[in-house]
Amino acid sequence: MTKPKMKILIVEDDPAILNGLLDVLVFNGYLPEGIEDGGEGLKKALEKKYDLVILDLMLPTLDGISICKKVRQEKPSLPIIVLTAKGSEDDIITGFKAGADDYISKPFSLRELMVRIEAVLRRSGKSPGDEEIDILGIHFDGKNLTASKDETSVELTRREMDIISHLHRNKDRIVSKKELLKDVWDYSDADIETRTVDIHILKLRKKIVSLIGDIPAIQTIRGEGYRLEPEN
Repeated sequence: MTKPKMKILIVEDDPAILNGLLDVLVFNGYLPEGIEDGGEGLKKALEKKYDLVILDLMLPTLDGISICKKVRQEKPSLPIIVLTAKGSEDDIITGFKAGADDYISKPFSLRELMVRIEAVLRRSGKSPGDEEIDILGIHFDGKNLTASKDETSVELTRREMDIISHLHRNKDRIVSKKELLKDVWDYSDADIETRTVDIHILKLRKKIVSLIGDIPAIQTIRGEGYRLEPEN
């Protein structure tokens, strides 16, 4: 029996980019559908069944961040990739805060596009773990996606919890960015240039600081990667 093709919704108001994405995805064996209007894109995403949504941030009638937040509320397991302006770190962070799983910066290469799409789709089939970890007095709860100390608690994203889990499992050594891209992001090609890991580590550090102050819980080893601060 032939495996059903995965359905991908693209919400993008630039006809050239939209048609290019549609052509590439059809060529790679997917069933894409394109929408140029934000409000209509949200309606489609909520009413129909898709395996992935690719979402521009600047759209007519309704912006991509609002769409991302609404889709994440209604369909928490539906993978979302946002399209951002080249080098706009603020857009990337805003997209992650709204619930995006990954981002693609314009202009993008076809290789990068397919690597990110395939990684997000592979990852969406995994069941999130319920692991609980205690580090530097912080309790990380993988089931409820929280980090807490005493009476203070902060929410975590699934990806942030996965980063902590991976660093904790390998706490006796340095974990490279490439390893994180392969084992946490599921990238089949971890040699692509991306700021994804750096941005997630930055956000995670800020949440840890809010709980225990300016203690270097996650060390950056220049040119090597990351390591959890050994507990005394």
